[in-house]
Amino acid sequence: MMNENAVGTTIILVGVLFDLFGCIGLIRLPDIYNRLQAATKCVTLGTCMILVGVAINIGFGEGGAKAIICAVFVLLTSPVGAHALARAAHRAGIRLWEGSVVDKYLEVDSGKEVTGAKV
Repeated sequence: MMNENAVGTTIILVGVLFDLFGCIGLIRLPDIYNRLQAATKCVTLGTCMILVGVAINIGFGEGGAKAIICAVFVLLTSPVGAHALARAAHRAGIRLWEGSVVDKYLEVDSGKEVTGAKV
């Protein structure tokens, strides 16, 4: 049976892998919207897992409580920030990647469904 430190360390390592995948996505993906998705999904989950693993390793005292509070803060603010950045980029006229299939922001603004790569 694994002890607390091994469980916490495993969670931290998985979180680091998620962060790594998010960083690779920032480099490899074609446009700001796809990059924001990679950063938000992977890095939010990875950072939260790292913080939870730290809380498990150091215990749920003062330091563990701070780690959990930080994880909740990241979980709540990162997606909101990414949405605000994507909305601002769209309103500034930054076009989607030519391989994009649908533009939901344009649908909301125009009130009609827009599909196809040339949006």
